[in-house]
Amino acid sequence: MTYTSERIDTLIIGAGQAGLSAAYHLRQAGRECLVVDANDRVGDNWRRHWDSLRLYTPAALDGLPGLPFPASRWSYPTKDEVADYLETYAATFELPVRGGIRVSALTAYEDGYRVEHEDGDFEANNVIIATGTFGRTPNIPAFADELDPRIVQLHSSEYKNPDQLQPGPVLVVGASHSGGDIAYELAAEHHVILSGRDTGEIQFRLDRRSARFIWPIVFFAFGNVLNRRTPMGRRRMELIRHHGGPLLRVKRADLAAAGVERVVARTTGVAGGQPVLGDGQIVEVTNVVWSTGFVHDLGWIKLPIVGDDGWPVENRGVVESAPGLYFTGLSFQSSMRSMLVGGAGGDAAYVVKHLMRNRPAHQTRSELTPSVVGAMAD
Repeated sequence: MTYTSERIDTLIIGAGQAGLSAAYHLRQAGRECLVVDANDRVGDNWRRHWDSLRLYTPAALDGLPGLPFPASRWSYPTKDEVADYLETYAATFELPVRGGIRVSALTAYEDGYRVEHEDGDFEANNVIIATGTFGRTPNIPAFADELDPRIVQLHSSEYKNPDQLQPGPVLVVGASHSGGDIAYELAAEHHVILSGRDTGEIQFRLDRRSARFIWPIVFFAFGNVLNRRTPMGRRRMELIRHHGGPLLRVKRADLAAAGVERVVARTTGVAGGQPVLGDGQIVEVTNVVWSTGFVHDLGWIKLPIVGDDGWPVENRGVVESAPGLYFTGLSFQSSMRSMLVGGAGGDAAYVVKHLMRNRPAHQTRSELTPSVVGAMAD
């Protein structure tokens, strides 16, 4: 296999809504860029979610810059509709996306950066990391290995539908919106115990007609009140980044009505092959769904830009200690709105504006320079 080295002005890592929005803004400004993604097809991260997932915001608020979401304004798109929209978005604006590239390392190089992958590397003047907040490494406690091997265990990223589980009770660990949704769905066929701290809930019903009047107000408040500039927003950022978001579509009352057994004690260990809660209760189950989020997966960034809490040290996506390095798509990057598909464009616009102002374009054209460094096995 041929090892290649390619020079590019701005490399964007990740072809989700954040990375595509950044590419759109750069192309609109006439700047060269390339988007790389580990998936072969744009939208595949969304296609892998559980079957019944729908967005929590209506289509009217789900568009990216330059292209409204192609659905009824007050419908809630499915995960496959989002995936197809992202694919259409990239094609509509002829965004330069290259799939099948899994980045393994990011290091400083000359006045820019070197980004390594299996078949070569990129030398980039600027890098925008748009891989999401946590990457895709499931956050599953080590004691999960001690559970009875007859228990079916799934992380929420592996969960598709109830058919994956065996008969018997289910413990869902993690009670933010994804855990609540999964617990509610499973309760139709199983006795479900939902374990984890109460993360609160949005106080209106997403699917009622009244939501059409409430959503514009909520969207405004998410961006202009619950942001990193206000004390209230900074408190919310701390809660969401470290403890998960509130219940959204499924409410506490829905869980109770469905027969979900709600326990606020955390799942802390194993006894006799069964899960143990923080209050000492042993839970007899045949299935466990870990809705416990993802761990930070930034070890591939070989730069001192990660704080003690595991989060990148950035200000609205700008890494001030590493000129030319940016993040977009982070949870609470600028505000509560950052967690919504429709918030990706604004965060990306801020990052690109900073890049344009502080990182002049190099005049040399990007060239692909193959250099055979020896036979490399597939």
